[in-house]
Amino acid sequence: MSEQNNFSMTEMAAQAKAASRAVANLNEQQKNQLLTDMAVEIEQASAEILLENVKDIDAGRAKGLSEAMLDRLLLTEARVKGISDAIRDIVNLADPVGSMANTTIRPNGIQVSKMRIPLGVIAMIYEARPNVTAEAAALCLKSGNAVILRGGSEAIHSNLVLAKCLHRVLARHGLNEGVVSVIPDTSRAVIEQLLKQRETIDLVIPRGGEGLIRYVTEHSQIPVIQHFKGVCHLFIDKFADLDKATNLLVNGKTQRPSACNAIETLLVHSDIAETFLPQAAQALSAFSVKIHACQNSQAYFDNAELATEDDFAAEYLAQEIAVKVVDGFDAAIDHINKFSSDHTEVIVSQDISRAQRFVRTINSSVVMINASSRFSDGGQLGLGSEIGISTSKLHAYGPMGLAALTTEKFVVVGDGQVRD
Repeated sequence: MSEQNNFSMTEMAAQAKAASRAVANLNEQQKNQLLTDMAVEIEQASAEILLENVKDIDAGRAKGLSEAMLDRLLLTEARVKGISDAIRDIVNLADPVGSMANTTIRPNGIQVSKMRIPLGVIAMIYEARPNVTAEAAALCLKSGNAVILRGGSEAIHSNLVLAKCLHRVLARHGLNEGVVSVIPDTSRAVIEQLLKQRETIDLVIPRGGEGLIRYVTEHSQIPVIQHFKGVCHLFIDKFADLDKATNLLVNGKTQRPSACNAIETLLVHSDIAETFLPQAAQALSAFSVKIHACQNSQAYFDNAELATEDDFAAEYLAQEIAVKVVDGFDAAIDHINKFSSDHTEVIVSQDISRAQRFVRTINSSVVMINASSRFSDGGQLGLGSEIGISTSKLHAYGPMGLAALTTEKFVVVGDGQVRD
């Protein structure tokens, strides 16, 4: 693309750093008006956006992209309206910036509090869907950050035209367009350059396949929020309500199998395996789910393959699941601890003490009792839109909402106290 010719990653990052100071000083009302105007601008520019999106679709067909990938890329009038609506939803979220917490008075009379502040400059590296460009920008703006966006090459025209819309609004508000930057260079080399800008970029959030996230983690000189994969487990305890268990299995595995919060491994307590597994087999058969079963469960399923260690470590992202009968509660815990990706784990049990023990013992980012793994999502957990999911035990763990795009500083108020 022609925009690549005069592009400098270092200059873009420096411009974003300078712009981040301005956006950090905006109050909630100013940010909400900015985002509201962006939502309107995107709606009004729908025809312009769709024309650019056609270029991505045509290029994608020429490259032989799958129909599923083309559908992810496709924008329609309704989908453009959906982008604007998503921004308006972010407007309605509470602004975490400036909130005070954990206020204490020390024995010498000084008051100590913690205040939420923006991180500064956030870089996002992601694939496919153009809506991520606008929604990520809106989340970063609402939390007082500047953002650098590097989408996939397959969506470059769509991403750049969305950036144009946002820049027009920034200009009307007297803000530098560096508040929201979309990298025009689609080469892999630019990612390496981006990941070296540790003086100007404060956090990198990659969203996409495991290969992309590992690449970013291995090459980055900047802190990275990692989410390699979602190997989510459903443990059916011996005290489970088996009808609930079946419903949670079907929903967690089949409702949207391509999602990272879909169930990938079913663990069944040996005491109820003989009763539950035929029920599970019938339910999964209705959705043509492929089964990788252990020796003790294989006979309950038609055409099940014998599971290997690799099967229990797999993120299938399809109508496919690994099944294992475990000898007891501790065996289930041991299996999860061995194969977990720290995403989401679910126990089905009517025994509250066992369920609570499961919660205390398992330290994945989301642990559930008698609820579908599909609720492991920022919107479903009350965060509004999410920027991503963290399986890194850093300042953010699990689905990341607005608060996860901020950090805390200490605020100390005294009346002339000096230290002895």
